Amino acid sequence: MLSSSGGTVCRISLAALVYHSASLQIVRKSSFTAAPWKNGGGTTYEAIRVPPGGDMFRWRVSVAHIDASGPFSDFAAYNRKMVLLRGAGLTLEFAGGRQRVLRQIGDLAEFDGAVATHCELLDGPCVDLNLMVAKSARAEVRVARTLEQLRVEAAAFEATLIFSIEQPLMLTSDAGETCTLEPWDLAVLAHCGARVSQPPDGNLAAPSAVFFATISD
Repeated sequence: MLSSSGGTVCRISLAALVYHSASLQIVRKSSFTAAPWKNGGGTTYEAIRVPPGGDMFRWRVSVAHIDASGPFSDFAAYNRKMVLLRGAGLTLEFAGGRQRVLRQIGDLAEFDGAVATHCELLDGPCVDLNLMVAKSARAEVRVARTLEQLRVEAAAFEATLIFSIEQPLMLTSDAGETCTLEPWDLAVLAHCGARVSQPPDGNLAAPSAVFFATISD
């Protein structure tokens, strides 16, 4: 949820992340965990899954490296959100003939994980951000192409995600705590809020695509 009102931010571990506890957690790109795709066709680097254990999850964020064209894994229990992070682009070909082309960094696709999907690379390997959300939950997502200072909140029983795609971001709590979100770092807010802006020494002329998602039951 995006708004202009205040709130309180604190930090807890990912293992303790629950919607009724206030938390702002930074997950650094360097801490992502590598794992093979479900169908063996590539490698994904998992940032976070909730809950953290077991094969089933409520939602999961990962960064996938796509080195060759081919089918996506079946995730019938989930809705998928995918953003192009690196590369010349790709075409998603869905059963039934529908297509979605991602050409620019920050291009977003949303689709049902139960639909057979083939990925055709346009000109070499690509990297993409994946958010998978159980169909029993809701997720509102968007990519902001330019960033002015704004307030981001997660209300009760919500988690709000901020993923910096191209440029560093500054997150500031109402208590005055600040931290920098480097490109491909992930911030996870639960029952709290933060102000998001470009760092004072940031390049205002450079691209600043940012992925936002709010997940709720």
